[in-house]
Amino acid sequence: MTEREREQVKKDSKNQLQRGLKSRHLTMISLGGAIGTGLFLASGNAIYTAGPGGALLAYGLTGVMVYFLMTSLGELATYMPISGSFSTYATRFVDPSFGFALGWNYWYNWAITIASELSAATLIMKFWFPDSPSMLWSGLFLAIIFLLNALTVKGYGESEYWFAIIKVVTVIVFIIIGLLMIFRILGGGVPGFSNFTVGDAPFHGGFLAAFGVFLAAGYSFQGTELLGVSAGESEHPEKNVPKAMNTIFWRILLFYILAMFVIAMILPYTNHNLSATDSVMVSPFTLVFDRAGLAVAASVMNAVILTAVLSAGNSGLYASTRMLYALAAEGKAPKFLGYVTRHGIPIWSLIVTAAFGLLAFFASSFGDGLVYNWLLSASGMCGFIAWLGIAISHYRFRRAYVAQGGKLSDLPYRAKWFPFGPLFAFAVCLIVIIGQSFGAFSGGKIDWGGIIAAYIGIPIFLAVWLIAKWKMKTKLIPLEQCDLSRHAD
Repeated sequence: MTEREREQVKKDSKNQLQRGLKSRHLTMISLGGAIGTGLFLASGNAIYTAGPGGALLAYGLTGVMVYFLMTSLGELATYMPISGSFSTYATRFVDPSFGFALGWNYWYNWAITIASELSAATLIMKFWFPDSPSMLWSGLFLAIIFLLNALTVKGYGESEYWFAIIKVVTVIVFIIIGLLMIFRILGGGVPGFSNFTVGDAPFHGGFLAAFGVFLAAGYSFQGTELLGVSAGESEHPEKNVPKAMNTIFWRILLFYILAMFVIAMILPYTNHNLSATDSVMVSPFTLVFDRAGLAVAASVMNAVILTAVLSAGNSGLYASTRMLYALAAEGKAPKFLGYVTRHGIPIWSLIVTAAFGLLAFFASSFGDGLVYNWLLSASGMCGFIAWLGIAISHYRFRRAYVAQGGKLSDLPYRAKWFPFGPLFAFAVCLIVIIGQSFGAFSGGKIDWGGIIAAYIGIPIFLAVWLIAKWKMKTKLIPLEQCDLSRHAD
């Protein structure tokens, strides 16, 4: 796409995105992205599967990887705060066709997330209203997140801020109550460190069990990269993005590692209730609260998980809308999707994304949901592919920056431990992607259906990338020719 064509798209987009996100919004968007059902529901299953030691090790290693990944993204987003971040960075520093595939990959990932969160929200509401129609709740929740995204970017930021506050307060209260139980200040009969020695703990199931939890842990942390997307609409990104970045590792340590430590201290991995991941009644948070004598634990946790689901759907609609807008602004999607209202909302991108999410949800409501299951399977790899793209883009950016005579001291934010950070994140993401369906090979018979479902996202991404490469006739950009100009989209 020529510079003239790019400028024409911008002219046709009468208005531009607005920088309405404050520092507190960015911090909570990034934090809220990491706290969801992965912590509230799946953390118990991780302890049940691999024991307390295996679960803590797997989540700790994943947390370190995410830390390096986010510092890489922080350097990119601070230097060049653009709404289509991953796609734009890959386009400028790697290959335009790679950026094209990465952008559509990320849009699809979050658009499908909208559908899955609508399905989850209806199940949660049936905890209180078991005989109510599913379509009532799915329609209501889609309308809510659509309106939150259609007003102003500040409206999205405020809603995410309060959604995240609810989740953060819940985790903090949980940790405090758990510690009071551990130190026997509060009732519950906590047996001390004996849960770490019961059976074959702390590493139940050996290496393969810990590896399986390690793969699942990656999904729990997906959403932290929303910081890169939202940086393009933040006030003073050169100050606010580093401020949000500098505390990511400690937040992960506090909210995941400490919360899982509390669960492991109070509930032994042999507790079969920990194996369930689809019911608030057996959420490890509910089990601990109930053991502390809080009778309303299930209803409270159901409400908190509902906010987590709405937050995920809200963020999914925001992220996929901004990515679609960025693709249109770069000529990689239909031009009308680049139109922005006077309030700074890419309204057509928002409508198209919401409609796609709704259609995917309808696919889950008819027949046996076969179409929806395949759509969901295809999105399983998308988050990790996006993370790979971030690591590759940062590695190439830093090398291009130095090759073109840039001084590291002039960078607004500099990721530590380069090149180890992006290379480590790349290697870990690659291991997760390759090992995604190791369980299908570990039994006596190979589960080909499980293998196809797990890996279908990879050939789809490669096909989009290679077709784009053939159509656009692009090559790997030499470091000396990478576009390091800092103008926004």
